[in-house]
Amino acid sequence: MTKHFYRYLLLLFIVLVGCKGSEIAPRQPLTLEQQQLLLGNPSGATADAGTPDNYLITRPQYALSYSRDRGTPNWVSWHVSQDWLGASDRQNDFRADAALPEGWYRVTASSYRGSGFDRGHNAPSADRTRTAEDNSATFLMTNMIPQAPSSNQGPWADLEDYTRRLVSEGMEVYVVMGSYGKGGTGSAGTAGTIDNGRVTVPARIWKVLVVLPAGEGDLERISTTTRVIAVDTPNSEAVQPDWGAYRTTVDAIEQATGYDLLSALPERTQQVLESRVDTGPTR
Repeated sequence: MTKHFYRYLLLLFIVLVGCKGSEIAPRQPLTLEQQQLLLGNPSGATADAGTPDNYLITRPQYALSYSRDRGTPNWVSWHVSQDWLGASDRQNDFRADAALPEGWYRVTASSYRGSGFDRGHNAPSADRTRTAEDNSATFLMTNMIPQAPSSNQGPWADLEDYTRRLVSEGMEVYVVMGSYGKGGTGSAGTAGTIDNGRVTVPARIWKVLVVLPAGEGDLERISTTTRVIAVDTPNSEAVQPDWGAYRTTVDAIEQATGYDLLSALPERTQQVLESRVDTGPTR
């Protein structure tokens, strides 16, 4: 054998050893808590009691940024797929959230009583029917906002139903919902706060949905052609019944709230998706 052949064998050995040493470790599955924040943390919330108006709470069922001074979540983020939908009954166990730091006022099940506003879920009860525990988690008061009954039981209920219909048709949906401003109109009239001033009534309610075919590696599968639905409605009894009438851009919601939505996506993908108004079906 020639020296060139031996040199070839040596180089081949080095390449093979190098490739073996650089093998990528298998991707670790996301925890349920990580799934709920897959698209990013819109406000950079942390689980630090020193940031009382941007306090992060993560659960297997959803994640949220809570405002102690408003007594409501700033935003709630969750994932809807067939895995989350089952036959569990609605628990209706509205209650204070013991996960809040010691010394903070905890909104209770009766805090909205007589206000003219519903205890409006952010992450819906019907999105978490896999187990009774999952459903019960949606009834913590940190997941609620004072919501006009016509809004809660009208266009928002329809949008929630539509989300689950998409899932029944083979899709999965990542959702972020929040509210902002002060002053809504419920069945008893207009109010800026309830519960002796300890809970702020938002003026506007928004939601962003990212819709994908069911599959794996969800973040990598989101592209500039992915359907994104952004909605921003008034918190009012005079709200229109069709949620599709309130479609807007993610950019507009970001401008109104100061949040950075879909921040886990590549910048170019964000730019395209966030500037587009959805025109797809609403039922």
